[in-house]
Amino acid sequence: MLAEYEDVLGRTELFADSVLTAKERGEVFDGLMRRCRWVEVFYAWRPNLPDEADNHLIELAVAAQADAIVTRNLKDVARGALKFPSLRVVTPEQCLEAFPCPP
Repeated sequence: MLAEYEDVLGRTELFADSVLTAKERGEVFDGLMRRCRWVEVFYAWRPNLPDEADNHLIELAVAAQADAIVTRNLKDVARGALKFPSLRVVTPEQCLEAFPCPP
């Protein structure tokens, strides 16, 4: 995931209309990384998502014992053949409702 985030942040065309500068986006990313923890994945679940390249999202979430995967790609990420009932797939807006930031 770290490599994917870094790759996306490096795509300047995606941020052409962003209110944040590249430096500010980097600072937000650094803050996110300070809250993250390294998780090793020792097995390969194959949830058989419609897009094979998304399977690692489920594998990492299961290994990290995550409560949810936050994505706008609900139609693909939630459609795997292998289900994990305790793992929710939610939009960013749903995440903020379900897991509000402390005051």
